[in-house]
Amino acid sequence: MEPEEAISRVSLQEKAHARIKALSGGQKQRVAVAMALIGNPRLLFLDEPTSGLDPQSRRDLWRIISEFRTTGGTILLTTHYMDEAERLCDRVAIFDRGRILAIDSPRNLIADLGAEHVVDFAVSGKSAPPLPEDFGAGLPGVISVRAESEHRCLSVREPHVAIPALLALIAERGLSLTSLTTRQATLEDVFVHYADTV
Repeated sequence: MEPEEAISRVSLQEKAHARIKALSGGQKQRVAVAMALIGNPRLLFLDEPTSGLDPQSRRDLWRIISEFRTTGGTILLTTHYMDEAERLCDRVAIFDRGRILAIDSPRNLIADLGAEHVVDFAVSGKSAPPLPEDFGAGLPGVISVRAESEHRCLSVREPHVAIPALLALIAERGLSLTSLTTRQATLEDVFVHYADTV
């Protein structure tokens, strides 16, 4: 690949004659990827390619990575952003202190948690003792509980079963629900699960 084509692939034609020190962080990252693409590699090693980038620059690099994959290239990507790994990777290895804790497709890793949803909630109550770390454990459909400051995160199979049981427990304890959100389980939940078990 010619340098001009590599510059075009990373959408930096308007900066083709600019000095590197005049570029933004995202543009510098794209230049690094363009340089890696010049030799028409079949394999790219990218170490934290979107670290410190603004959301638009991050999405631009995701597009470049996805395009490289669709042309038959393989990428070995290291990242601390679990949403990035979930979106870009066919297979993910979760490391902690130099040990591989799990390796599989993002979908299989999430499925192996045994929970499809996460219920995040917080409560308040006058003169209530601090919420136990395992508050909500043992409720129907709850697989595990994770404490995050005043919030608790319940990993659940069936939110429509777990949430009414949780609300009943909160009322029984004389507490008030201050926030409750539900979401699909993610690769970040997988990472936290494995990090907590080490």
